[in-house]
Amino acid sequence: MDRDYEQASRVAQAIRARVGASPAIGIVLGSGLGDLIGEIEGSTIIPYAELPGWPVPSVSGHAGRLVLGRLEGREVALLSGRVHYYEGHPMAAVTFATRVIGLLGVRHLILTNAAGGIRTSFSPGALMVVDDHLNLMGTNPLIGPNDERVGARFPDMSEVYSARLRMLADTVGAALDVDLAHGVYAAVHGPSFETPAEIRYLRTIGADAVGMSTVPEAIVARHMGLEVLALSCITNMAAGMRSRTLSHAEVMETTARVRERFGRVLAGIVRAL
Repeated sequence: MDRDYEQASRVAQAIRARVGASPAIGIVLGSGLGDLIGEIEGSTIIPYAELPGWPVPSVSGHAGRLVLGRLEGREVALLSGRVHYYEGHPMAAVTFATRVIGLLGVRHLILTNAAGGIRTSFSPGALMVVDDHLNLMGTNPLIGPNDERVGARFPDMSEVYSARLRMLADTVGAALDVDLAHGVYAAVHGPSFETPAEIRYLRTIGADAVGMSTVPEAIVARHMGLEVLALSCITNMAAGMRSRTLSHAEVMETTARVRERFGRVLAGIVRAL
């Protein structure tokens, strides 16, 4: 952890020296949701490859760029794309970006993702505020030595996703006439989509949506004391819920269809913070 902390601190210092401002709000854009970049004013765009130790995504729909600037008059750090555990990265790499932006000064983190719908009332294109999660990835990003400079050895996870920010999201959604559902997000490590039997199991234990990201970042963010909000775009119905074969192409098609609506909600939340 000492080495991870020092490396993340060096990268945060290098970013601060380059852009000056310290953003208070961080936004992670999931699969196919990167178009919000065009809304950032006075932006500085830094490819992840230019930041030492920052892993570069290999998955379509994850551009791999850090964008710093103003959104709705607020200084933000926007991550266009993320790396995933299934790409072969260790958890320290999966959560490295979260560590960096926390050290950069971000206090509110908005995580977004593309997810499969488990709740039978969902349809592709629905937007869900994450109320809680099920970590079924078989690991935890806090395993290993703990650095007290970052957070407590045993951080409380009774409210990973801020009740205040969830209520704020509802208020913004109502003002924009955008329906926002609420539910529990189950995180699995992938990369294969789930089987119908696995989806029945997930529904039985209380999951409303399933995906392959977000939870490691949320755990690390809470470890650092950040206030977290997570939003899922339901891009497809999970295995066994219809006859259509699942594919990443469908995920990208759905996110393209809802990007504008999703972007308005994100901008509204930033404006209201």
